[in-house]
Amino acid sequence: MTVGQAPARTAPTGRSRNLRRPLVYVLLSLGLLIMSAPFLWMALSSFKTTSELSASPPAWIPTEWTLENFRQLLDKLDLPLYFMNSVIVAVLVTVSNLVFCSMLGYALAKLRFVGRNKIFGVVLGALMVPGNLMLLPLFVLMSKLKLIDSYAGLVLPFAAGAFGVFLMRQFMQSIPDELLEAARMDGAGEWYIFWRIVMPLVKPALATLSIFTFLGSWNNFVWPLIATNDPDKYTLPVALATFATDPNKAGGSNGMLMAGAFLVVLPVLVLFIALQRHFTQGIATAGMK
Repeated sequence: MTVGQAPARTAPTGRSRNLRRPLVYVLLSLGLLIMSAPFLWMALSSFKTTSELSASPPAWIPTEWTLENFRQLLDKLDLPLYFMNSVIVAVLVTVSNLVFCSMLGYALAKLRFVGRNKIFGVVLGALMVPGNLMLLPLFVLMSKLKLIDSYAGLVLPFAAGAFGVFLMRQFMQSIPDELLEAARMDGAGEWYIFWRIVMPLVKPALATLSIFTFLGSWNNFVWPLIATNDPDKYTLPVALATFATDPNKAGGSNGMLMAGAFLVVLPVLVLFIALQRHFTQGIATAGMK
């Protein structure tokens, strides 16, 4: 080795690799356990009796499984109404984001027009604005449009998000320009190219955006609380929070609150399991060129 030359790095031996892999698995398993412990405790507690919930020391696994918490919750809270309100709002917000964010992402990624980079800069700037900062202007706007206590007032402010535009734009950049040029040479219009060629190729990104958008809308608490005065328009998180703070209804029943929280999380969990393959693929390939 000459003077000034950096020493060559030796590749890890087979023995060191065999020792490192179990350590990585142990650390990942520990992280998974820490992350999932609150959810597991909530899910198991929703099936416990009142005596087991107040037992000391607490037990993880119920000794007597019961659905009484869910029955009491259904008796004291109009759960189907609030559940449907959340479903309607979350589905409309998700579908509108998929359509509008995909359209704008396609325009920013594949179309050439004046001001394209400036518009993308505005999208990046919008990502840096805290969401809570927009609550007051949005409330004033919805009040002026007389959309308070309506589904439109809950959906329109979130019909398109900067993150969705950024995600779709970055993913669509990975589509070869030659493929789109060949379609144009065959006489295909931009709408045909967008719906029949581009959209089928970005299914992983659409699945990723669906999960993020549905999760954000489903768990959104502050805006539905501000934009709804009519209890019949409450979404599920707002209804459960109101129920939990009403001593005449919840009555300090932790079992019912755990059951309600479990019902809030369950649809998002089912959606993630259904789209898991596309979600991981979208995260892994978004932004690759």
